Amino acid sequence: MDELDFTDDIAALRSTFADIRSVIGIEGLQKEIAELSEKAGAPDLWDDPDAAQKVTSALSHRQSELARITSIENRLDDLEIMVQLANEEQDAGAAADARAELAAITATLGDLEVQTLLDGEYDQRPAVITIRAGAGGVDAADFADMLLRMYLRWAEKHKYPVTVMDTSYAEEAGIKSATFEVDAPYAFGTLSVEAGTHRLVRMSPFGAAGKRQTSFAAVEVIPLLEEATTVDIPENDIRVDVFRSSGPGGQSVNTTDSAVRITHLPTGIVVSMQNEKSQIQNRAAALRVLQSRLLILQREQEAATKKELAGNITASWGDQMRSYVLAPYQMVKDLRTEYEVNNPTAVFDGDLDGFIAAGIKWRKRVVED
Repeated sequence: MDELDFTDDIAALRSTFADIRSVIGIEGLQKEIAELSEKAGAPDLWDDPDAAQKVTSALSHRQSELARITSIENRLDDLEIMVQLANEEQDAGAAADARAELAAITATLGDLEVQTLLDGEYDQRPAVITIRAGAGGVDAADFADMLLRMYLRWAEKHKYPVTVMDTSYAEEAGIKSATFEVDAPYAFGTLSVEAGTHRLVRMSPFGAAGKRQTSFAAVEVIPLLEEATTVDIPENDIRVDVFRSSGPGGQSVNTTDSAVRITHLPTGIVVSMQNEKSQIQNRAAALRVLQSRLLILQREQEAATKKELAGNITASWGDQMRSYVLAPYQMVKDLRTEYEVNNPTAVFDGDLDGFIAAGIKWRKRVVED
């Protein structure tokens, strides 16, 4: 067995890690955890369940983030020991484990390095993602379902908690729309680059044989905001409808009118929730998402006004931000970053990190320019 020599690799990783620690600010993170821990330990914490949930959720997020960062140093130390033992014992299996761990640490540091670019006001927040079928009929509904599975698989690979809040099924196949929450640190900043129009080109399994079909789906990503940062919504500005939760094919999945649909009359924004068992819980969840969408809409309108006054009204996001081509060749390409892969199967199975990292770096360059 050839002797392993990862000296330069580990030195480079330690240097990168030191830079990341400096940018993230470990001391500030530790201080925030201490303050949240003190609040979480208060005897009257659960007198206000909503406030308690926010404190415990924030504490869990910060602890997870700190553990992810601080574990790197220990893993680098362990890697040096793994290399030493593999060389001393000439153990091919141990050498393979060391190579795998080197690759894993490199990937983790790459993710953390990209995270340091997420410095937007809401980048640290959880994300609410809505997928809607666009033009393309039943193929578009099927494509929307494929995208839903893709993002759920991505979250599963990263062990991020996900809650599917609402699903509207199409009659023949797929979904009309779906809304789900990813409750993880920097979920919004990470996934916000996925927002836009996605396009699928393939041999349709629903249409005439031998013909390619192009279909579209829209992905919306908003931050899930704290109550203190939400906008006020007058009761007379909304219409609330209740109905029974439904599953594929339209069948009812419960016997009470617990699902809630809220329509914001001034803007036409509609939010549906059927994940919770009670109407009250679904209404509260729907209102929270509606408030988040209205705040983002308000900020987009303010930004558009500023651009118009500056004489630049060109949108920075194209109508089609990514193409998934299954025929006549295999390719997934992001039209903003030019990042592409030739394995759509892996992408639809949740292998999105390359696209997300490229998108975050691209957005940072656009903002700085």
